Amino acid sequence: MRILHTSDWHLGRQLHRVSLLDEQRAFLEYLLETVRHEQVEAVAVAGDVFDRAIPPLDAIDLFKWILEELADLQVPLVMISGNHDSPRRLGVNARLIEHAGIHLRTDVDDCARPVVLQDEHGPVAFYGLPYLEPGLVHARVGVERPSHQAVLSAAMDQVRADLARQPAGTRSVVLAHAFVTGADTSESERDITAGGVPSVAASVFAGVDYAALGHLHRSQQVSERIRYSGSPLAYSFPEAKYPKAMWLVDLGADGTITARKVLCPVPRALHELTGALQTLLTGAEYAPYQESWLHITLTDPDRPHMAMERLRQRFPHTLRLSFSQERHTEGESYRARVHGRSDHEITLGFLHHVTGVPATRSEQDLLHEGLEYVRTEAAAREVN
Repeated sequence: MRILHTSDWHLGRQLHRVSLLDEQRAFLEYLLETVRHEQVEAVAVAGDVFDRAIPPLDAIDLFKWILEELADLQVPLVMISGNHDSPRRLGVNARLIEHAGIHLRTDVDDCARPVVLQDEHGPVAFYGLPYLEPGLVHARVGVERPSHQAVLSAAMDQVRADLARQPAGTRSVVLAHAFVTGADTSESERDITAGGVPSVAASVFAGVDYAALGHLHRSQQVSERIRYSGSPLAYSFPEAKYPKAMWLVDLGADGTITARKVLCPVPRALHELTGALQTLLTGAEYAPYQESWLHITLTDPDRPHMAMERLRQRFPHTLRLSFSQERHTEGESYRARVHGRSDHEITLGFLHHVTGVPATRSEQDLLHEGLEYVRTEAAAREVN
């Protein structure tokens, strides 16, 4: 069976307040072209379909369009919800649209309810594990202490138990939305540290032929049978340094895996430029970047007058402007200090700043408990 593995569409996302809907449509048109040209037999979307729980209407329209196009092609789609999605909203009418070959898995109770597809070699069972927030689902999967490792392990135990009841020779694919230990992260992913350590061991997915993962935005291979497709577009400037892709996976009759990357189109490139204002405005070497989205860092010793306006005369798609030599304001220096730090680390740093002494172990535990409670309550409100 030939499977197209993709994830992290983030429909409705913006890049520095600029809509990416046209670029996302261009990707989905390419996905349909790939399905036709490569004779894809199933499409697997491993979560973060939308960028937020309540997506804008134009993003919903785009989602509706791609579902209709795949249904017209009669190519089955298996899709799970990610940590950006609202499971209840994404999964509305899930049972009804299964008749059109659209299979949504957004509820923890459906983890062991496979989508069984057939090819010339027999059945292939697709199991969809939506993003499992430990604090919300641990009791439902029979786990006493909430953690990502524990809840995903329990869900996979259910999958293996169901797979054992399937006819002999049934091959298996699992879709999951998680951070697997050893994989490379990107700047634009939302932190999922609630429930302690955010990552899970790759061994969690033992016993299945292929694990199609979502959440991390870099296309990568954890093992021969475990892969991330990554996001189809760069959602931050650092992400533009590596190519965006989907995986075209051939699942053999005996469960063997052959996979190759299908590079995604780049509707508009992202680049970071550094230099003095006048050099950037006049240098011939910068001409190739005039239609790119840009983050420009000026090295002038003083802030030039109307720098952004002047830059946009040559580079109309400049989205971000920084100044390397300028003394940072207090707000900017604070953002720099907390960039890349978890919520727990930020609160501990604030406590240290106010009291003048590091937090005790009991204070650290109390802060962690409070943050996890707030995150869990917010996720519960989003679900409801």
